[in-house]
Amino acid sequence: MVDLTKQLVRICSINSTEGEQQIGMFLEQYLRQIPYFQKHPEQVVVRELKNDALHRRNVCALLIGEKDACGDTLIFHGHTDTVGIEEYKGLKPLACSPDELKEALGRLEDLPEEVRKDLESGEYMFGRGACDMKSGDAVFLSILKTASEHPEELRGNILLSLNPVEENLHTGIIEGLDILEELKNRYHLNYLMAVNNDFICPLFPGDTAKTIYTGVVGKLLPCFYIQGKETHVGQCFEGFDAAMLAAKLTEKISLNCDFSDEYAGEYAYPPSVLKMKDLKPWYNVQTPSEAFVYFNYFVHNSSMEEILSKLLAAADETMRDMLQNINDMSRRFCARNGQRHSDYKYHCDVCTYDGLYQRAKKLGADDEEIDRILTRELQKGTDKREIPIHVIRYLLHTAKITHPIIVLYFAAPYCPHNTLQGKDEALISQIMGIAKEVTQETGEEFRFMKFFPSLSDSSYLKIDDTEESLKLLLDNFPGMESLYPLPLAQMKRLNIPAVNYGCYGKDAHKWTERVHVPYTFETLPTLIWKTITYYLK
Repeated sequence: MVDLTKQLVRICSINSTEGEQQIGMFLEQYLRQIPYFQKHPEQVVVRELKNDALHRRNVCALLIGEKDACGDTLIFHGHTDTVGIEEYKGLKPLACSPDELKEALGRLEDLPEEVRKDLESGEYMFGRGACDMKSGDAVFLSILKTASEHPEELRGNILLSLNPVEENLHTGIIEGLDILEELKNRYHLNYLMAVNNDFICPLFPGDTAKTIYTGVVGKLLPCFYIQGKETHVGQCFEGFDAAMLAAKLTEKISLNCDFSDEYAGEYAYPPSVLKMKDLKPWYNVQTPSEAFVYFNYFVHNSSMEEILSKLLAAADETMRDMLQNINDMSRRFCARNGQRHSDYKYHCDVCTYDGLYQRAKKLGADDEEIDRILTRELQKGTDKREIPIHVIRYLLHTAKITHPIIVLYFAAPYCPHNTLQGKDEALISQIMGIAKEVTQETGEEFRFMKFFPSLSDSSYLKIDDTEESLKLLLDNFPGMESLYPLPLAQMKRLNIPAVNYGCYGKDAHKWTERVHVPYTFETLPTLIWKTITYYLK
């Protein structure tokens, strides 16, 4: 497993590069060399992503147990792409070479104390993707290979699904749902649960427990288009600065724990701003009339109605605070200069995209024109999060809205939240029993939590959102059908319970990324084998 992980890490499969194609080719070759799959080549399914210039591919392999004719199936899945290596700086050429990187790190004088301690322990493998999550993929591949040597011992089946494009838009798993459904129908499979091996890590300094997650956090990308009122900087109080409003909105929402979603005592991380900018195309002495900001928003269980209500209230409060601030500062300025102050008054508005659309529709907004705008901007390569801005401008013009307004909409990606509940809760006690056996044998301590906190392909296997919430999302996600098409009905049909075991390490997405070798390649395989034994033997 260690050697296989190093092989995978050496394939620099950074998201949106040719390395994603190369690792897919390596995985297919690896699987097709296994004797079982040489005998059953049709059970290795490799499918390129649709219209993908990089020819990235989903790689799946189905091991059918021969002990009894049984459809019960465990899915093992993981992603094969990584984030970039820019933060390695001078060590960038070694980022995907674990042995060479380890030697180079040992020569650094300013290595953080904890990193040096882990390096000198000999228990960690360093390198981009070692922790997130090529070691997890290697564990699955090795277990599948071993299990395939004795299919007569299995009364059920193992389906391995390895997918690209997880680190941004999750396109791999989304398109991979077709494969899961086709195999389910062809071989009459009953998907018991899906196990992801995405990385787990300490939750606080000194934490040594390993966390098993029985669900995954959801993610929304709420975007705020802001139309202000421009003015010359020589009459600065006469305007309504869109950039200033965006900054104030960011201060109100970003890292604000009042927006932290709670379910069964577990709180999601609060929103984080991901982008904020004004929309002036060039320099001049006019204050910005347009701005744009969007946030990462984690979801555990809140309805779309609750989330929209909170965000709209924050935008409305920010609008009122902004107007108050303009008048307070103008009053102070006039007092200093001995001038008479008169309050500025603006009609300010806050609405959802759907609210604006309905208003504009009554005044003649044309759906075909909206489609033309979406198509034009897609062809131009405009960022998919910013394409709706062009639609909103059209709707504002049609509705004859020229006053300051904030329009709230959603953009890609949308990651559904899910956790084991209802009839699936029985799985939790079963997995707890399996983990207890591992604890008794190894001394390893496990904790159980309901939501994997770092985003995961598991989001697309099961949706806990209600139909009402999904409708609100769709109504306020401009052009979702073309900008971020999701097979929501298919996801509802498959409805696969999803958990995360995970390779264990530290500093994923950092230049000190590293995976803990003893747990990942000794304890984790024991946990997985016991899971196979419980459900399939």
